Amino acid sequence: MKKQICHDCKKELENNDEVAKYETNSGEFFKCRKCHEADSVLRNFQETEVYSRIVGYIRPVSQWNAGKAEEYKDRKEYKPATCC
Repeated sequence: MKKQICHDCKKELENNDEVAKYETNSGEFFKCRKCHEADSVLRNFQETEVYSRIVGYIRPVSQWNAGKAEEYKDRKEYKPATCC
């Protein structure tokens, strides 16, 4: 049987442990009882690809050259104030 590891605390789960099983397109994930009781939602189970505009094109930031990637780190994001 494949070794099961808790997604949150990274504890190796024993055969007799109570576990919560999550099936996603990325595979199977498990949570121990303690972690599941603390937060039953499965979070951070897949990488997020960030897209941004560079030289007129929208491209994944991971594909930018080193210079443009450094420029991206210096950018500031502005959120409009909500009204009412």
